[in-house]
Amino acid sequence: MTVIDSVPRLVFAAAKKYGDLCAIEDGDINISYRDLPQRSIDVCRALIAEGIQPGDRVAIWGCNSASWILAAIGLQMAGAVLVPINTRMKAVEAADIIQRSGAKLVFSEGDFLNNDFPAQLSALFESSQLAIVTLTPRAGEPLGSCCDWTSFLSKGNSVSLDSTLDLAMSITGDDLSDLMFTSGTTGKPKGVMSRHGSMIRAFSVFIETLGIVPGDRYLVINPFFHSFGYKAGWVSCLLAGATILPQSVFDADEVFTRISNDKITVLPGPPTLYLSLLAHPSLATADLSSLRVAVTGAATIPPVLIERMRSQLGFDVVTTAYGLTECGGLATICDTSTDNETIANTSGRAIAGTQVAIMSADGEHLPAGATGEICIHGFHVMKGYFEQPEATAQAIDAQGWLHTGDVGHVDENGYLSITDRLKDMYISGGFNCYPAEIEAVLAQHPAIAQSAVVGISDERMGEVGCAFITLKPDHTTNQADLIGWCKERMANYRVPRRVEIIPAMPLNASNKIVKAELFKLI
Repeated sequence: MTVIDSVPRLVFAAAKKYGDLCAIEDGDINISYRDLPQRSIDVCRALIAEGIQPGDRVAIWGCNSASWILAAIGLQMAGAVLVPINTRMKAVEAADIIQRSGAKLVFSEGDFLNNDFPAQLSALFESSQLAIVTLTPRAGEPLGSCCDWTSFLSKGNSVSLDSTLDLAMSITGDDLSDLMFTSGTTGKPKGVMSRHGSMIRAFSVFIETLGIVPGDRYLVINPFFHSFGYKAGWVSCLLAGATILPQSVFDADEVFTRISNDKITVLPGPPTLYLSLLAHPSLATADLSSLRVAVTGAATIPPVLIERMRSQLGFDVVTTAYGLTECGGLATICDTSTDNETIANTSGRAIAGTQVAIMSADGEHLPAGATGEICIHGFHVMKGYFEQPEATAQAIDAQGWLHTGDVGHVDENGYLSITDRLKDMYISGGFNCYPAEIEAVLAQHPAIAQSAVVGISDERMGEVGCAFITLKPDHTTNQADLIGWCKERMANYRVPRRVEIIPAMPLNASNKIVKAELFKLI
């Protein structure tokens, strides 16, 4: 019996188990579970023809689509490592990740939100450095390093089908599945190395806990470049035999229409997604009768939101979970029998095979109810940061505990509550924002001497960035100009929504900025 411990083996097993059930439904594209292996193998053969070998990195810079999934499965069948890139990143940000990961090829949108992704990338790389394959049509001038999806697939005709199948089935649970870039206390994102086997094992628990079953219809709004859309999204669908319905961007009107027309049963997302639906005029008339399962995540959620999700949106199952990229995106979850108050105020209990501990600053394990750093130990802790052994050693201690940088406590029943962050990270509209990353960009502004970014409460987004800055002598700027400057250089969710110009930063004895003092100025 073949052990299902990799994405390629999962795809072949799902084809046998779920047959003619629909795997992916994306507009006019309908791919059954029976046909999914062949469609993925076609991508794999083309990648081999392009010279991609096991261990090579291949990036995807595109929005949620059937082609994104086929590209991801195909490259993983080739033994390559998936490098997802945030579509909200500017070309220079994407190029940095491509360069540091050593990606040899990138699957890219053709045109997206009036941006020519391939042209922007080509301007930053030599044609011999990076091959580009467009997932969607492109209207711009031809590029020597770029080919369209159909032309790319045709290259695979020269590659043996049998040898490709053998390669796909040779991928094991210990092989790297993906390299997802995330930030921490430094200004540069770090590449998290994760394995196939740990992902399959963790999200098998996820679907079992939620009760996702064959035939469920999962509207995946969470972006595929994030664990929530990738691992808790389409990979989980493959595990359960559910239908993947990709949604490229969140639009409340379109989501209401799709719930009704496409009979959506599973709809995960951050709290802001559900709040947007609950506040929308269409709520009163929309047919939401098909909705069954909701999953969200945040430090705290008002209990009334959980109740409204059940009573007004019609969900039978509402739960919450916690994870971070360094542990594959899932560490704790509330089971479906948990009461609303607990779901709202905790992130659930550790999944099977995982331990969650609260530690003091000196590494001491603290008792139930005591507040300290949340640490995780288990099968799904990352292999490490790509080519950053020192950063890896700082994150994972000698006993194998991952230090998350989040602060919280565990009650006597094992439920985890997140109360703060050791890292300054805040969450804006469901996206993690790392001040050090934003501050690194602000440092390039000709008028700024120092900057410090903090997250502040926002009714719609949850939190937004507030940038405190001091100016160089004889230089000026203002909030509008600085925000405009930032929009040209960073993803929109990272752009500070408020700017405070102050005469000097509050510093401690080590000359480090005391951000707690900045909050007093808001």
